[in-house]
Amino acid sequence: MSKALNISQEELLYQVKISCQIPNLLRAIATRKIIIDTAKEADIKVEIKEVQQAADNLRLANNLVKAEDTWTWLEKHHLSIEDFEGIAYTDLLAKKLALHLFGDKVEQFFYEHQLDYAAAVTYEVILDDEDLACELFYALKEKEISFYEIAHQYIQDIELRRVGGYQGIKKRTGFSSEMCAAVFAANPPEILKPIVTSKGVHLIFVEEIIKPELNDQLRGKILGNLFTDWLNQQIAEMEVIAQINLDNSFKLEITEIKSLTMR
Repeated sequence: MSKALNISQEELLYQVKISCQIPNLLRAIATRKIIIDTAKEADIKVEIKEVQQAADNLRLANNLVKAEDTWTWLEKHHLSIEDFEGIAYTDLLAKKLALHLFGDKVEQFFYEHQLDYAAAVTYEVILDDEDLACELFYALKEKEISFYEIAHQYIQDIELRRVGGYQGIKKRTGFSSEMCAAVFAANPPEILKPIVTSKGVHLIFVEEIIKPELNDQLRGKILGNLFTDWLNQQIAEMEVIAQINLDNSFKLEITEIKSLTMR
């Protein structure tokens, strides 16, 4: 027979405190208040049907297919139906506010930072000997050997060797400064001259340069990033005051938090 363990609100709050989670909670509370207050100032409305749809999306996101799944999830998280609808409402309000503030700025941001969204498909072999790398480079240019053969001969990692040194699809941030300019200046398919870094001598085959396209997925990502940056700025400029009483035995006052981030 299982034993019951009664936990008070004060004990919960104390555990949050000693787990060093108060800054995270303050950030979350401040974020919610900023969203609600700013949306109110902008006269942003949310219809009941929209909340219902947002709640349905929230259920799907948490894999709550059946009604009993939803009730079990709510019980686990100590939430009521009203709480669940409140989560859906706040999420929807945040999306509407983001669109209101930055919906017309996404395209301009994309074109100003278009290079940041370009990507490259590459294969790579790292060697210790620069002379050997140059020799292999010219052999590749003369088609005396294939990149696949080089990868199988010189890559030690078994999994990487099996895929011929395939590096996947990487954006500019995925390359070192020494490689970035050379990779994105390539005319694929192209073998680059050996590049020396602290890791060794890199022999790189650029298979494809993927030009960025402002599709719905990227549009949503840019909108989210702009909104997050704005929230960060709002919180950084805000004085957050929290008073927490635990069993009337002490009073914790956080009078100023200068830097709270969303990252």
